[in-house]
Amino acid sequence: MTPARRRGRGRAAALLALALLGSVSAQGTLRVGAVTSLSGRFATFGQMQQAGYKVATDEINARGGVNGQKLELTLLDDASDVNKALSAAETLVNQQVPLVLGAYSSGITKPLSQYMARVKVPLLVSTAVDETITRPGNAYTFRINNQSSVYTRSLIDQLRKMQGLKTVAVLTSNDAFGKSVLTDVTTLLPRSGFQIVGRDTYDQGLTDFRPILNRYRGQNPDVVIFASYEQDAVALAKQVRETGLNPRVLAGIATGFALPDFLKGAGAAAENFLVTMVWNSDVRYPGAQNLYTRLKAALGGQEPSQHAAESYAAVIAAADAIKRARGTDPEKVRAALIATQLRTAFGPITFKSYGGYQNQNSLVGLITQVQKGRFVTVAPATAARGTLVVPRR
Repeated sequence: MTPARRRGRGRAAALLALALLGSVSAQGTLRVGAVTSLSGRFATFGQMQQAGYKVATDEINARGGVNGQKLELTLLDDASDVNKALSAAETLVNQQVPLVLGAYSSGITKPLSQYMARVKVPLLVSTAVDETITRPGNAYTFRINNQSSVYTRSLIDQLRKMQGLKTVAVLTSNDAFGKSVLTDVTTLLPRSGFQIVGRDTYDQGLTDFRPILNRYRGQNPDVVIFASYEQDAVALAKQVRETGLNPRVLAGIATGFALPDFLKGAGAAAENFLVTMVWNSDVRYPGAQNLYTRLKAALGGQEPSQHAAESYAAVIAAADAIKRARGTDPEKVRAALIATQLRTAFGPITFKSYGGYQNQNSLVGLITQVQKGRFVTVAPATAARGTLVVPRR
């Protein structure tokens, strides 16, 4: 069979599958769309999102579904690519889903948000942190997780409480996520009395960070802050040790540093890292430990990251809004999202407009520390499960 004929048969099969889904929908299945990275650069994060989606969908259906209908999630792969994400979203919109969940990364989610606003279908964001997604945002984008400034502000608040810290070096990825973090820390650190002695970004594909880290070693900062994705986080931790860079505090802003794979990949080099998060396995929210157990089972025994919990919460919020909208009309679902008031195992969910942000949820920023190979929440005091360790130089 020629490649063209195979593609033709594949397209026909896909169209048939969509037709069957439409038939099922008419008979009592409620279909919601999601876009995430199941392949490509962000596939590990997409796997976490997929687990969160599955756990929430199973939970909702076990309780009887939504308005008597079984919830079904149509999950499409964006292959960690903006154009493929937009194409996937268009497919879902053409299927007349009431809303779309996604995507993973900020660089993909921002244009996706703009597209969804043009077609007037709500987008429920659960992991992307770029400030500009909800500031200024738009009437059709709702974010479950915190924006990047909350992560950086939580870290800086913690650093202020620690004695003798004055100088900071910052290295971030040169993408939407990294640029947002860099803007935040550049603004917030000086306001809090810290001096920035190093401020750098790096392009995707860089594997040798030692020239930058050696320069930081010469500057002798008290604190080094990183914002990086998965593979880069591991490489940075290892190369910090190789270069002899020895600040009092090493910190990672969520994302790659918040993954269980960071703990595995970096090994002993990850020890004592401070990592900002909004959810950890030891959080005190009612039902959180049960959620952790279910997420771990969905991942085949792998430790879940905050991204899985965030995605779980997105499905819970979506189902709640559709239930209150009493149907799948996107405008009614949007109105229901605005009125959301939920308490979940992930945390509270309320979409507010404040300080230039639109439809933004707000959660307590957690400071975790890698202690004996696991993330332990050490701040704020109301959430802490362990004690902060600050090694001497």
